[in-house]
Formats: sequence, structure tokens, C-alpha cells
Amino acid sequence: MAGTVGTRLHNARVAPNPFRSRRRAAASRRGPDPRTTPVRAPATTPIASDPALRRGRPAGAATDELPRPGPASVLRRPTVTRVAVHRTRELGGRAVALFRRAATADGADRSGLTALTYATMLTYALDAAVAVALANTLFFAAATAESTANVALYLAITVAPFALVAPVIGPALDRLQRGRRIAMAVSCAGRAVLAVVLVFHLDDWLLYPAALGIMVLSKSFLVLKAAVTPRVLPSTITLATTNSRLTTFGMAAGGVAGAIAGGAALVAGGAGPLWWTALLGVAGAVLCLRIPRWVESTAGEVTAAVPAARPGSRRSRVPATRAVLVALWGTSTVRVLTGFLTLFVAFVVKAGAERSPDSDPTGQLVVIGMVGAAAGVGLFVGNAVGARSRFSRVEPVVLAAAAAAVLAAAMAALLPGVPTAVVAALIASTASALAKVCLDAVVQRDLPEHARASAFGRSETVLQLAWVLGGAIGVLAPHDTFRTGFVIVTGVVAVFALQAALVRRGTSLVPGLGPRPAAVAR
Repeated sequence: MAGTVGTRLHNARVAPNPFRSRRRAAASRRGPDPRTTPVRAPATTPIASDPALRRGRPAGAATDELPRPGPASVLRRPTVTRVAVHRTRELGGRAVALFRRAATADGADRSGLTALTYATMLTYALDAAVAVALANTLFFAAATAESTANVALYLAITVAPFALVAPVIGPALDRLQRGRRIAMAVSCAGRAVLAVVLVFHLDDWLLYPAALGIMVLSKSFLVLKAAVTPRVLPSTITLATTNSRLTTFGMAAGGVAGAIAGGAALVAGGAGPLWWTALLGVAGAVLCLRIPRWVESTAGEVTAAVPAARPGSRRSRVPATRAVLVALWGTSTVRVLTGFLTLFVAFVVKAGAERSPDSDPTGQLVVIGMVGAAAGVGLFVGNAVGARSRFSRVEPVVLAAAAAAVLAAAMAALLPGVPTAVVAALIASTASALAKVCLDAVVQRDLPEHARASAFGRSETVLQLAWVLGGAIGVLAPHDTFRTGFVIVTGVVAVFALQAALVRRGTSLVPGLGPRPAAVAR
């Protein structure tokens, strides 16, 4: 009995508590306590184990794993550097998109104008890089030279390209029926080769013929571009707008390339800009070959007689109208002044530095830079206004531009000094751009389509000769003061402006340089 009672008491002491077992079961179902038990990451991540996620597609439904936390899933704190880099990329992308829209606007990508725009930008960049490369070795050396032989050499380098392009290369390129793209590419490639030659001959006599060759090829490219432009003209815009667009793009490219060439000169000396020029020449040659092949088609094209057709010529010629001749003489008037300002101001500044050895070289560069900046602003404003204007009568606009050039030169002669030279450069460059737009418009209006390519090539040659006439005056005029040079150029510019006015009335100062009777009637 006692044993039975003891056994019962023992069983009562060791029997499990039913409520405690239920609490343990519930705890086992809930899992570990998150406050005390760390959660272990899965051994593998679905990104590494599932090929579907690696290809950018969602994984299968059976995959419930989450990505392993790591540096890639942690958001980086924005810093000034990261924000600046992101903003730079965003602005750069917008600038590139804006440039492409502008270059391909109005169907330019389909007509071939975009390809010509790229090639034109490269040739402007080439000219700017060459100008920086030869600034200290050729230009300023001639400006500070006491020997008249060195000045004569510099003048020959300046004049010879125009003298060769006008009577020899210009007509030859005008008669070129095939291979205009190749000729443009050769122009760029030739400048690249001559730039490499200059790298090794900056201090000997080969400097002058190499520089001469570069300038001749540059002017030849301009003549070819003028002849090719009508072949890639979109149907929705005019030749005046097209040429203004080409000039604007070219000036922008020239500014960027010139700045890079200046940096290369600071880093690598005189050879730096020349190597940069060679690289640009190779790129320009490639872009010229990408111009569409249909610019080679010259079926039915005839020669435009500028300024007048010769009676004994065997070739078919289209005589220039009176409006074309007025625009040509008026634009040449302004080009004389721009060529004069390009060289004369720098020569006067350097001559003043020679008389004052204590003068600051930085001040000289600032003066020349002010004149150059004023000319650049004027060109940009003139092209922008001309591209958006529709001149019903171009003769009054051209004559007004010529009159503005005369007044600007006279003002600089009466009030000699740097400020008036800067103002004259601004007025002359603006008038030059507007007059050129009017010339392009009247050529498109008055000449038949099959004669426009020839007319543009020949008119460009005449304008280059007018520019070099002004440049020659700037080199040969006395450089002791601004007054003497501006007095001389005022007289020359006034004669050109008078000739333009007389041509409009049907007469001419020089026999043979005015309109023919058939053109007067138009």
C-alpha cells in the first residue's frame, strides 16, 4: 500500500507539465528570437545562381532568395565631386544632342550638307591651329623685324596664296568636273604633311615655303567649298542661310581648335600646335571623303562670268547681272578693310613695343586679342542676322555695308587709337558678314542653277584678292602710328565703295570692270 502511494507521488513529481510543453512547441514554431539570434545570409545569391537574372529577366517562381547585401546595394552618399561629374555628363550629352540637331536641321543630313559642315569645321580648325603655331615664328618675327627683306618675305607668304589661287588655281578648280571631294581631301592631307615638315624646320629656310603651301591649300579649299555648296543645298533653305551656317560652325570649331593649340604650345612648345594641326588635317581628309558622291555630278554646269564674260571665249558662259556685280564690289570693299585690320594692328602694336622695351608683352597680346575678339563677335552677329533676314533688295544693304566700312576707317583715322581700332574691327566684320550673305542671296536669285557653283568659286577668289590688298596695305604702311595707315586704307576703301555705287547706275570707274549692256538691263 505504502509502495503504491510512494510510486504515485513520484509519478506526480516527474510528470511533465502540459502547459509548459505547449509553450515550447509554440516557441519552436515561431523560430529564433530576432533580438538575440543573428540572421545568417544565404550561401548563394540569385544573381549568381540564376542565369535568368544575369540576363536581366526575372527568375523562376521557385526562387525565393533575396540578394545578398553588399556594396552595390548600398546607396552612395552624394558628394560635390560626384554631383559635378554627373552634371558635367548631363550637360555634355545635351550639348552633343544640340549640336547634332543643328548640324542635321532642315534635312541637311539627307542632302549632304552635314558632311560638308563637318569638313568645313575641320578646315577652320586647321587654319586656327596654324595661326597659333606660326604666331611667334613667322608672324611676330616679321612684325618686329628691322630688315625690310624679312617683311617682304612675310608679305610674299601672305599675298602669294591669293595670287596663285586667283589666276591659276581658282579657274582650274572651277573647271574641275570630277574629283572635287578628292581635291578637298588632298587640301587637308597636304596641310597635315606640311605641318609635320614645319615641326623639324621651324628655324631654317624651309619654314617659308612650307607656310606658303599651307596657305595656298587653305585658300584652295575655300574655293572648292564654294563650288560644292550648291550641290548639297537642302530644298528648304537658301544658299545665304547655308553659307551663314557653315561660317558659324567653322568659327566655333576654329575657336575650340585655337584654344587647344594654345594649350599645346604651352605644354610642348612650338611643335605642339603643329602636331595638333597634322592630326586635324588627317581627320579633315577623312571627313571630306564622306561628302556624298553626287557633288561630283556636274552635268549641264557652265561657267559664270565674274565680273564679265570675255567676247572671244569658246566656253559657254553666263554673264553676271548688275545686282551680282554690285554685291561683289560692295563685299570686296569691306574685305579690303578686314584684311587691313588683320595685319596692321598687330604690326603697329609690335612696333610700339620695339620703341618701348619696358612695355609688357601681355599688354600687346591683350590689344591684339581685343581686336580679334571684336572681329569674331562682328562675324557671328552678321551671320546670325543675315541667316534670319530675307532681303528683298540686296543692293541697298550691300552699299550700306560698304558705306559703314568707309565711315569706320575714317573714324579710326580721325581718332587714332586702340579703342577706335576695336570699334572699326567690330563694324567691318559685321558689315562683311552681311554683305557676303547678300552676295550669296543675289547669286542664287539671279544666276541659273547650272552656273551657281562656278559663280561661287569665282566670287570667292575675287573676295580673297580684295582681302590680300588690304593686308598688303597693312604690312607696307608706316607702323609708327594708327593714323597714317587708316588714312591710306580709307582712301582705298572709298574708291571701292564708289565703284560699287557706279556699277549700280550702270557705269564704272575702270573700263571693263562694270556691267555689260545686257546685264545693265536686268
